[in-house]
Amino acid sequence: MIYGRNRKALHNYDIEERFEAGIVLFGSEVKSIRAGQVSLNEAYATIIKEEVFIIDMYIAPYVKSSIFKPDPRRKRKLLLKKFEIKRLIGKIQRRGYTIVPLKIYTNERGFIKLELGLGKGKKTIDKREEIKKRDLKREERRRWL
Repeated sequence: MIYGRNRKALHNYDIEERFEAGIVLFGSEVKSIRAGQVSLNEAYATIIKEEVFIIDMYIAPYVKSSIFKPDPRRKRKLLLKKFEIKRLIGKIQRRGYTIVPLKIYTNERGFIKLELGLGKGKKTIDKREEIKKRDLKREERRRWL
C-alpha cells in the first residue's frame, strides 16, 4: 500500500535508476505513516560518512502516542546494501546526480520502504516540451472519443 508520493519528482527530474530502501523509524512514526500522515514533498536524500539519510521528510506526530514524540522533520537513516551506497556515492560525486525520494509504501512482508530515484534535474525547456507532448496526447484522445 502506498502512503505518500513525491508528485513533483518526476516533473523536476529525469529518473534513471530506482532503489528500495528501509527506514529507521520509531514505533509512533510507523503508526503515523500507516495512518497516512506523511509528506515527501520537500524531502531529499543525502550521504553522510558513507550512510544515506533522508532529510525533511515530514511524519506527523502520532496523536495517541505517549509523552515521547520525535521531531517530525528529523533526519532518518536509510537502509541500503553496501554496493548500492557505493554506486550512489560514485554517481553523485562524478556526474551531478541527485537522490530523490519517490514514494513510501509497505512491501509484501509489511515493512515500510522508501523508493529512491537517482536522477538529474530537468531544465525548463525540457519541462515545457513534456507538457506539450502531454497536451498533444490529450487532444488526440479527445478526437477519438
